Amino acid sequence: MKKQILPLFLLLSSTTWSFAQKLSPTETKIIAQVNAQMPQMEEILKKVVNINSGTLNHEGVREVGAIFRKEFDDLGFKTEWISLPDSLNRAGHLVAERKGTKGKKLFLIGHLDTVFEKAMSFTPYTYLNDSTVTGQGVSDMKGGDVVLLAALKSLKDNGLLDDTSLTIYFTGDEESSGKPTSVSRKDFIDRAKKCDIALAFETAIGLNTVATARRGSSGWKLNVKGIMGHSSTVFSQKAGYGAIYEAARILNDFREQMSHEKYLTFNPGLIVGGSEINDNKEAIGKDNIISPRVSVTGDLRFLTEVQKEKARVKMREIVSKNLNKTKAEIIFQDGIPAMEPTAENEKILAVLNQVSLDLGFGEVKAGDPGSRGAGDISYIAKYVACLDGLGASGKGAHAPGETMNMKEFPKLVQRTALLIYRLTR
Repeated sequence: MKKQILPLFLLLSSTTWSFAQKLSPTETKIIAQVNAQMPQMEEILKKVVNINSGTLNHEGVREVGAIFRKEFDDLGFKTEWISLPDSLNRAGHLVAERKGTKGKKLFLIGHLDTVFEKAMSFTPYTYLNDSTVTGQGVSDMKGGDVVLLAALKSLKDNGLLDDTSLTIYFTGDEESSGKPTSVSRKDFIDRAKKCDIALAFETAIGLNTVATARRGSSGWKLNVKGIMGHSSTVFSQKAGYGAIYEAARILNDFREQMSHEKYLTFNPGLIVGGSEINDNKEAIGKDNIISPRVSVTGDLRFLTEVQKEKARVKMREIVSKNLNKTKAEIIFQDGIPAMEPTAENEKILAVLNQVSLDLGFGEVKAGDPGSRGAGDISYIAKYVACLDGLGASGKGAHAPGETMNMKEFPKLVQRTALLIYRLTR
C-alpha cells in the first residue's frame, strides 16, 4: 500500500503547543497566526520553487522577485527593483522597506537565484515523504525567503509591523555575484549601513544551530616560468627544473606548511602547464619538452582579515624560494569578506536562544564557521551585528535532490516572528 503523505496543515493541526505559558499574550497570538497561515505559505513556496531562477536566467529571477514583491506590497512595504548595469549580466535585486522608530533597525537578507541554471534538469516541488520536500532551491534559499515572509505576515496580521524599521533585501545573484561586487553590492551595503542588525535566511542547520560567523573567500593565481628545453637535460644546472616541478614544489609547500591552521583553506582548482598556454587555459606540451609555463588558479578561505593577510604573506614567501632556473609570482584577488565572530553577534544569538527556549525548541548555539561558505551577509558584517542560518532546514544544497524539512518549517517561522518582534520592541 502506498504511504499517504500528510500535507503541512494536517501536521500542524496534530501538534500540541505546550510552550504558550512562556510567551506573552501577544506572542501567543503571533504563533497562532503563523500556524493558521502555513497552508497559504506553502503554496507560495511551491510556486516559487517551480520557477527556474538560476542566476543567469534573468527572466526567472525577476519572475520570482515579482511574486515576493507583491507579497511585500500587500504587507505595506515600499518595494523597488534595483537594476544593475548590463555589463554585469545579472537580473538585479528586490528591496522592500518600512520606516519607523520602534526598536532596532533590521536588515533582512534573502536571495532569489539558485545554482540550477535553465539548461539543467528541472526538479519540481515534490513530497518525498510526510516531512520532506524536494525541488530546485527549496532550502537554498526559497524556503528561507518564505520563512521570512511568513514571519512578517504573522506580525502584520497582528498589527505589529507598525512603526518598525525593516529593510528586506533579496539579491538576484547570491550564487554568482555580478562583478565587480563594488557595483553589484553597493546599494546592498549602503542600505545595511543605516541599520543596526542584519539577519540572513540562508539554510538552517536544524533548530538548534545558527551562524555567528562565516568564512570569507578570495582568489589567487600562480604563474610559473621555466626554461624550455629537451627533457634529457631536466635538473641540470643549465636547464633547471622547469615550471611544472616548481609549481608542484610551491603547492606542496603550501600544503605542508599551512594546512593545519584552523579555518584556513587554500584550494588549487585548476592547473595548466606545457609548452604553450592560451587565454582559454588550454595547454600544448610534449613529454620530451621541459615545460616553460604553468598557471594555477584557486581560492583562499579564512575566518578573519588578519588570518587572510597572514596567509598571503606566507604564500608569497613560499613562492619566492624558486628552484633553479624558475621564477614564480602569485596574484591575489579579493572576493567575499569574512563574517567575523563578534560580541555583538553573540548578543543577537542570546535573544534568539531565549526565543527558542520560550518556544520549547531547546537551546540554540553558534555553529562551526568552517562548515559554511561565504554569503551576502559577509559584505556588511563589519558595519552591523549579524546572524545567519535562520532559513529553512534541509539537505543537499547545490545538488540535484536538494530537500527541505517540512516539520521544522513552521517552527522556524515561529522563531523568526518572535525574534523580529522582540528586536523591534
